[in-house]
Order: sequence, then structure tokens, then C-alpha cells
Amino acid sequence: MPITDDSVTLGPAARRALTVIAANDYYARPGPDDWETLAASEYAVFARQALDAAAARGAAVQSGELPYAADKAFTGDEVGVLGRAVRVALLRDEPWLPELLGRLLPTIAVAPTAAKTLPSQALLFEVARSAQEFPTPEAASALREVRKIVRHRGVPVQLDRNLKRIDAALADRPEAAFRLPDLGFGADGAFRVTAGAYEGTVTVAGEVSLTWRRSGGAELRGVPAAVRREHPDELEVLRDLVKKARAHVATATRALEGGLVASAPQPYEQWCAFAGHPLGRPLAERLIWEVEVAPGEWRAMLPIGGERIDSAGRPLDAVGEVRLWHPVRASIEEIRAWRDLLTERGIRQPFKQAFREIYLLTPAELETRDYSNRFAAHLLRYQRLYALFKARGWTTTMLGPWDGGDEAGATRELAGRRWRARFFHSYAEQGLDLASTDQVRFECRTGGTWGEVPLAEVPPAVFSEAMRDVDLFVGVTSIAADPEWSDRGADRYQAYWQRESFGELSATADVRRDALARLLPRTRLADRTELTDRFLRVHGSLRTYKIHLGSANILMEPDDAYLCIVRSPSGTDRVFLPFEDERLALIISKAFLLADDAAIDDQTILRQIKRGS
Repeated sequence: MPITDDSVTLGPAARRALTVIAANDYYARPGPDDWETLAASEYAVFARQALDAAAARGAAVQSGELPYAADKAFTGDEVGVLGRAVRVALLRDEPWLPELLGRLLPTIAVAPTAAKTLPSQALLFEVARSAQEFPTPEAASALREVRKIVRHRGVPVQLDRNLKRIDAALADRPEAAFRLPDLGFGADGAFRVTAGAYEGTVTVAGEVSLTWRRSGGAELRGVPAAVRREHPDELEVLRDLVKKARAHVATATRALEGGLVASAPQPYEQWCAFAGHPLGRPLAERLIWEVEVAPGEWRAMLPIGGERIDSAGRPLDAVGEVRLWHPVRASIEEIRAWRDLLTERGIRQPFKQAFREIYLLTPAELETRDYSNRFAAHLLRYQRLYALFKARGWTTTMLGPWDGGDEAGATRELAGRRWRARFFHSYAEQGLDLASTDQVRFECRTGGTWGEVPLAEVPPAVFSEAMRDVDLFVGVTSIAADPEWSDRGADRYQAYWQRESFGELSATADVRRDALARLLPRTRLADRTELTDRFLRVHGSLRTYKIHLGSANILMEPDDAYLCIVRSPSGTDRVFLPFEDERLALIISKAFLLADDAAIDDQTILRQIKRGS
């Protein structure tokens, strides 16, 4: 039987809302009021019936009761109806929806045969788009779970894009983002299962982990053979819990980072429930929070070890609304104090917060008023740039040697989709696949339309987070980040490579410098390295080396000859890093390698070092 909402009995207001929503054209885009009206009507009852029918059809396809054809389990009209049903259920935050999605999504994401197709790619993506508009952590976790089993090569890529947008949107729905499920963990934050003579334990700390030990004995390295052989059901329960816990932690982490832009405060009781939850506690205890101690007066704290401390390590007892701390609102002294405290205590944050790059308006940007040229005139590897746009939730059209492919503007919506950043770029070289960067502009949405706004009127956190993304695009995809580029390209590109490979530091590189200043004195490199304004100087036995803190490229003294080391895996496991940064890890690993240059046995490196030494 077709799934249709034509016969649903609705009042005049809800019927008008449904008409606008179903049309969804340029001249009649549905807004929040339309969805609220529909969700408050009898359509909510229909939504559950429709999704139950969809789950039953998916199960029938999987069982062979209905014949299988790729992406034919539902018609286009049915996908539209089910998309409306999912949105209404998500908006109402219906308690029955997580279980229903758990039944529906696996049946539409994997073919009942060995084929790499799926019963309804269209409905799977419609559910993902619905969760972007009205996100819940349960919907995000359900999509993450089903992403693992999809066989179609392109579907996981698109789901990853959807999930990033869902996580960011959750930041504007805090009552849902802070909600974590009861997965059966005990008061000590552990879940234990006895399997014969062994005990399996799932714990959540920096990572979700499963460990085994013989009853009363020491921890084992892996799963005991006896458990695999005699207790497969218990093993499956624990492994399934690990998957679910990791999915929820990943969702909460991304939602929290997305919330840095909006800085929406949470009721104290709601925050306490999150910070005391077995899944939330390991996140809360590694993040800095602000509590409102008086109207408009906020104080920063770190909840760790059963107490709350300020940046000096002093106890802080305060009750009030709570929000995530953003360094753009803090003084330089406070930022330094938090970085010192985290480094001294060996706390690695789930995402960059204390060491987060901040971007403030420059005099040049105040002069240009409506746009920023801070990241203009860079040469980027375009395919990498395009992939990074998608990974970071930016929307753009693809450049290329075709009509209209000369230039584009990548956009990202922030702070509850009230603000939008636009990053302009153009196609620079077809054969080398390069893009050239241009202006960054900002827009604000008012009454459903976008209007350009002077940079000085953009909220500091919105400006900083958007510019941080653009800096990331440049830092990761610039040809200056390619240590082998010096042997390729035209003269005009060589000049750019040389300038940017060893030039002034970006905000990201400044943060690396600050981190190295704290980390290196704790290592055996302390007396063999020194930090300058742009370089980490490493004194080896054969030569002295300068590692650029932005590109990680190397010059050798005294003639500044270029040393090409594509990668160096050594050293990173010996140094605590307060945040994840591949370039920082690369710089440290190169420093360890070059400090002991007499022990290098790679002839391609040695020939470069000894030439002219």
C-alpha cells in the first residue's frame, strides 16, 4: 500500500502549513512556524504510522517477501512524505523515534544480497537531511551506526557530510545535545559482564575501551580464546556497547565543539546531569566551562576530580547557568593560565579549546570594512581544498575548465544558521589543479533573506570560527605545505612556495609555537632546541636545522639550504600533545630525528645534509 499523507485530517492552519512544506519551492520556503504548526496537529499521529509502515516494508525487502531492486523500495513521493514524518517526529522529540529509526535504517541501507547497492538511498539521505534540520543525538548515533554497514562506496562520504552538519546543528538545540542514553553503566562509570572465568569491562575515559581480566587477576592484552569460543553472546553484548558508546561520545563531542560559536547557556541542573553521566563526565572534565555568578558576569572553571577549579587551580564553588568557554572572550593572561594548567596536568582536550586559534579584526579589515583579504592570494591544491570544504560543512560549486567553473564562493552557516561566511576562490591552473584564494565576507539572515554585514558587526566568535576554517583550508592545502613542491611548477609558483613555506606565521602556527614552548622543556630535546619567531632551531651533530612552525619545512644552516623530509614517524609517542595537530606532531618528530642526525641511515636525507656541510 502506498504511503501518502493525502487523507490525513488537518485543521486549516495545519493544512496550509503542509501545503507550503510539500511545495518547498523558491517562493514559498517552509519556515519554523510552518513546521511547528504541522507538528502540533494530527500529523504527529500519522508520522508514527507512516514510519512504522516504512520499517515494515524495509523488513519485507530484507526477508525476501518483497522483491529487491536498488533504490526502489520507496517512490519519490513516498520519500517526501516520510521525510515530513521524520521531521515532525524529530521536532517533537518523540520518545518512540530512536527505536523506530533503529529498525528502519538498517533495512534501507544494505541490500539483502551481496550487491553494493541499497534498498533506498533516497530515504536514507532524506532521514539525514531531516536530522540536519531538527537534530537529536539519537538520530545522529543511528546514522553513525548504519554508516558502518553501508556497502555503497559513495554513501558513507555523503553521510559524513550530513553528520558534521547534524553535530553543528545540535549546538543550537542544547536540550537534546546534552541528553545521553542510559546504556547500563554503573555508578563508577563501568559496565561489566562475567563470561566464565573472565570478566569483560567497558569504560569511558579518553576513549571507550573494552578490557578483559581473569577473575581476580591482572588485565589481559586481548579477548581470551575461551571467551570467543564459549561465550560469544556476552562478547557481542560488550562489543555492541562499545560501538554505541563511541557513537554517542562522538556525537556529543562534535555538538559541543559546534556550540562554541553559539555559546548558548544551559540550566545548571541540565549541565550537572551531563557532567555526571558516564559518557559525559570524561568530556566535561577535559573542557573549560563558564558559570554565570551574577547577571552578565561569568567565571571559567574546569570540573575535575570531583571539584571545580579556576585557571589558577583554586576551588570554585558557583551555581548558575553554564556555557562553554571560548578563548575569544578571554584575556591573554587567562588563556595562558589555562594552557599552563592543562599542560602541567597532562589533560588532552577532546577538541582544541584552550589552545584554540582566535582571529580578531585587524586594522586592514576595519579599513576594507565589508571584506577580509587576510587569506587572499594563496595557491591551494584544489581537489584537497574541495574535499576539505565538504568535510568542514562548507557548501560550494566545483571549479574546473568548463563554463562557469572559473570562480566560486564557499559558504558556511553558523550560530543557528543566523550568520553565513563566504570564502571566494578561483581556478588558477588547469594542469596543476590549483585554486587561488580571494575575499572572505559575512552575511546575516533577517526575515528569511541574507544581507551582507560589515565585519565589525559580526559577533567575535562567529568571525573567529569562520576565519579559523579558512586558515585551516590554506594551511592544509597550500602548495607551501607540500615538501616536494620545490621541484615542480612555474617560476611564479616557486616564488609563492618559497615565501609561504618560510614566511610569517598564521594563527594556527602561533598556537603550535606556544604549545612547543611548554612541551619541549619536558623532553630530552630541551638543550638541543630553541624557538625563534618562525622556526624551531634544532642543533644536531652534523648541522643546525630550522623547522618552520607553519609548513614544517626545513632549512639547514648556515646557507639555508632546503632539506626535504617527507615524513618522520619517530618521536611523537614520547611527547604529550595537549591537542590533536598532525603538523605539530610532524614538527616534533622531525626535531627528534634531526637532533640525532648522526644516527640517520636514510641515504636520501644524508646526502642532502652532507652536501655543503
